[in-house]
Amino acid sequence: MSEHLLVFPERDDADEVAEELQEEGFTEVRVIRQPLAGEDDAESDEWAVYVREANVADESGAVASGLKDRFEATVEERGGWYDPEPEPRYDP
Repeated sequence: MSEHLLVFPERDDADEVAEELQEEGFTEVRVIRQPLAGEDDAESDEWAVYVREANVADESGAVASGLKDRFEATVEERGGWYDPEPEPRYDP
């Protein structure tokens, strides 16, 4: 199993990326609101796309590496950041 977190400053970007990944058939794709540490204003929140793929058995293999490269490029294009090892709170 492979888990990833793609974080974007804008909800529209997170929604668009999540829709694309769902259409591609990833095991699980969810949009999650990411409150910024120390911020009380909901408008300053970031938006994350949690991705889980059950068909990746080897985290050190070529498929997992290719996913990481792809997700890094995706967030870079949209001004976000990528977490290849999300914290347990993102688990279903």
